[in-house]
Amino acid sequence: MFKREKTERLKSNIKYLIKSRGETQLSLCNASGLTRTTIYNILEGRVVNVQQSTIRKISDFFGVSYKEIETVDLEERDVIESSVSLQGNMNPAAVPIIKESLLIQSLDKRIGELAATHPLTYYFGTACNLIGVLLEHEISGVNESGDLLIVKKGLSSSDKEKLVYDKITKKLFITSNPCCCSDVVLVVGDVLEERFNG
Repeated sequence: MFKREKTERLKSNIKYLIKSRGETQLSLCNASGLTRTTIYNILEGRVVNVQQSTIRKISDFFGVSYKEIETVDLEERDVIESSVSLQGNMNPAAVPIIKESLLIQSLDKRIGELAATHPLTYYFGTACNLIGVLLEHEISGVNESGDLLIVKKGLSSSDKEKLVYDKITKKLFITSNPCCCSDVVLVVGDVLEERFNG
């Protein structure tokens, strides 16, 4: 960055920091040991080459990096950081809700098709190929009718809990044991989240 650009950035950052931290030019001067004239001249754009010692005193007062105060738009960074969750900036995934009785006939359909023909819920996290299975019967000792299971559709090689359909009893069950599709069972997918019926 050129000196003039750095000075403009410094000026806008000082103005932002004074306002956002509830400070004044006077409190900045008193705490940093700089004169009011120095601060005034920087904020009015009358100085192009601000001394490094002055920049360091200002950045120390606000608790920011003295390199960043000249080169980073601190207001923009604060806005971005305040809108980002701990997991990053994730958008919610739309998840089609499929009743248990319609589940098996729906498994060969694409998620986009299911999303267009079924009610939706939302899942916050990193995953794709999600369906919501609305239970109409209890899964013994685990879930009740009315519970919603968010499931990552497809075969699983992990030791996560899996939703599995028993073709003989025509009932769903949950297991964390390794299993694969066969004449007896159909693996629906990994259970990512359980939402219990209020």
